[in-house]
Amino acid sequence: MEKRKLGNSGLEVSALGLGCMGLTFGYGPATDKSTGIKLIRAAVEMGVTFFDTAEAYGIANEELLGEALAPFRKDVVIATKFGFKNGDSKQGQDSRPERIKLVAEESLRRLKTDVIDLFYQHRVDTEVPMEEVAGAVKDLIQEGKVKHFGMSEAGVQSIRKAHAVQPVTALQSEYSLWWREPETEILPLLEELGIGFVPFSPLGKGFLTGAIKAHTQFDASDFRNIVPRFTEENRMANQVLVELLQEIATEKEATTAQIALAWLLAQKPWITPIPGTTKLHRLEENLGGASVNLNSEDLEKIDAIASKVEIQGARYPAHLAKRAGN
Repeated sequence: MEKRKLGNSGLEVSALGLGCMGLTFGYGPATDKSTGIKLIRAAVEMGVTFFDTAEAYGIANEELLGEALAPFRKDVVIATKFGFKNGDSKQGQDSRPERIKLVAEESLRRLKTDVIDLFYQHRVDTEVPMEEVAGAVKDLIQEGKVKHFGMSEAGVQSIRKAHAVQPVTALQSEYSLWWREPETEILPLLEELGIGFVPFSPLGKGFLTGAIKAHTQFDASDFRNIVPRFTEENRMANQVLVELLQEIATEKEATTAQIALAWLLAQKPWITPIPGTTKLHRLEENLGGASVNLNSEDLEKIDAIASKVEIQGARYPAHLAKRAGN
C-alpha cells in the first residue's frame, strides 16, 4: 500500500490505517480476542502500518493491539490517546500533566512497547491550559517514551497554542462525505502549520457502506442508538447520499465505501483515514479504497452529488457535541 507522511513531521504511515475502537468498544459486543488478533494481523499482511487505539476504549483494546502487533512492532506505527478521567469517557476530561504521564506508563505496558509512536489528547480539557498539556507530552518525548504529539477534535485556537509548545504531528477528527465541517477552518490551518490529518469515521460510522438501512436494528450497547443522525427518519433521508454515490461506484467498479475513502485520500496528500471494522471482508473492501483512482472529473461529480444532499441529524447528541471543537 502507498505510504504517506503526516504533515511536516516525517512520520510515515500507510495511506489507510485501522481504527481499532470497534473491536471492543462503542459498536456492540466486543470481538473475541482471537478474532481481533487475526483481523489486526491480516491488516498488517495487507500493508497497513498505522493502528489506532485509546485508553478510553478499555484496557482490552490496548492489550489486544499490543499482543497482535508484538511480532511486527518495528514495522508499525501505534497511536493511542489520553484525556478522560480514569480512562472513562463518561466521566469527563482529565488532561492534567500528572494524569497524562500516568496514562503513558500504563499504555506502554498494555501495548507491550517501549515507546508510543503517536500520543493524542482525546478531547480538549477546558480546565487545563493547553500549554501544560503540550508541555507534558513534550517531557514524554524528551524522555523517549513518546515520539509524536497529536490532538483529536480540537479547535483552531487550541491547536495553535499546543503547536507553539510542542509541534503537533497529527489532528484526528471526524471527516467524511457526510461531515465536511473541517474544510472550513481546520484543513487550511493544518496546511499552514504542516500538521497531518487522520479522519476517524471516514465511512460515516458505517452509513456510507450502504449496509445500514432505515430499519436496521443496532445492538442495545451500540452508541449509534443515541446519535441523532441515526434515527430511523434521518437514516431514511440520508440514504439519498449513498444511492447517489452508488452511481459513481458502479462506474468505477468499486463499492460506495471505497469511493468514500478514495475521495478522502484525494483531498490532501497528508490525509490518512482510519476506517474501523470487525470483519475480514470489510477490511479487504476498505483497503481496496486505496487503489481507487478518482480524477478531477470524478471529484467534481462527487462534489456536485454531495452538494445536492442536506444531511439530516446532528453527528453527536448535545452532551457529546460540547466536547468537540474546543
